Amino acid sequence: MKQNKKKIFNDPVYGFITIPHPLIFDLIEHPWFQRLRRIRQLGLTHMVYPGALHTRFHHALGALYLMGQAIETLRSKGHEITEDEALGTQIAILLHDIGHSPFSHALEHSIVTGITHEQLSILYMERLNIEFNSQLNTALSIFKNEHPKHFLHQLVSSQLDMDRLDYLNRDSFYTGVLEGKIGAQRIIKMLDVFEDRLVIEEKGVYSVEKFIIARRLMYWQVYLHKTVLSSEQLLVNILLRAKELTLKGADLFASPILHLFLVNDFKYDDFITEQSLLGDFAMLDDYDIYASIKVWVNHPDKVLARLCDGLVNRKLYKIRLQKEPFTSADIQPYLKSAEVKFGISADEAHYFAFTGSISNSAYDPLEEQIHIQYRNGDLIELTVASDQLDVVLLSSPVKKYFICLLPELIEI
Repeated sequence: MKQNKKKIFNDPVYGFITIPHPLIFDLIEHPWFQRLRRIRQLGLTHMVYPGALHTRFHHALGALYLMGQAIETLRSKGHEITEDEALGTQIAILLHDIGHSPFSHALEHSIVTGITHEQLSILYMERLNIEFNSQLNTALSIFKNEHPKHFLHQLVSSQLDMDRLDYLNRDSFYTGVLEGKIGAQRIIKMLDVFEDRLVIEEKGVYSVEKFIIARRLMYWQVYLHKTVLSSEQLLVNILLRAKELTLKGADLFASPILHLFLVNDFKYDDFITEQSLLGDFAMLDDYDIYASIKVWVNHPDKVLARLCDGLVNRKLYKIRLQKEPFTSADIQPYLKSAEVKFGISADEAHYFAFTGSISNSAYDPLEEQIHIQYRNGDLIELTVASDQLDVVLLSSPVKKYFICLLPELIEI
């Protein structure tokens, strides 16, 4: 019996989404893509916003839907996008996050080192291209910005791409942070192409201004919220400690696939030379990590057990943010206190008290810029075109410094 591949998803953000092509249906059905159901979009953000439990799978389908809307808009304005290019662009956005680590960005450099999720996504797409008899050639060229039409790549990856338009609205919806809601449909309707670059029509400038402001607010209220940051730092340190103990020969409970990545320090080249490694990584998801952490709560190693207890029972680091870096004099008393209180070494104390920094720029005019096209044909960069001083200010990067301490050490 011939399978019906014109399926419909009921998305809480956009309503009904139709799968536009049989190949896209087959890619969604692939185990590597289905894995995204088991990776949360916002990692540990649910520690602050309990509704933030949506997945990378949700996000990929939403971005796919917006890409279809963008292609339709640009075609309606006379820009040629062939069926092959449309399919390739939709596949590129569908698979743009397929290489994500468990818990999304929180563990991107803990499970494997020296490789980004974008690099892994390319490797997965290249392997899928072989499996699907070169049907992903166009998608790969667009994703890697090697296609002659540069604006197609901008739809996938730029400062105003379908990825950002979806995750802002979706994350706003699931967290309940209304400041993140943007007029994605309005922005898409204002898209145009000039000299092979995406531009925004003049009457869309205010929607883009709101997009920039919403992105900044979402970063400080959600993505870089101090309690989210505390939770993610705790998770990173748990994996670092588990890896340290495993490499020293300690017996740690773990699923076979997590054990593989704990006892090895895989780099980018390993994913190239070891053909099975991509398939192994695709078996690793949030469930492997959390199941192990629950068991490690009772591990004899005091450092690992306390860190895991903190995550499972929400005994998180106390955290303070400030504009100036913390000094060694600021952190040293807490390190000494940790050594004495927990009976641990000076090196181990750094798991319980440490400093770091975070930064964010909602819009960077030094990168690929957002341009506004006026009716007279003038093309002006957003911060120049905007009559809102906020956009100029929001384009400046902000860096903050933090100190994290176990609550047993001090109340901040």
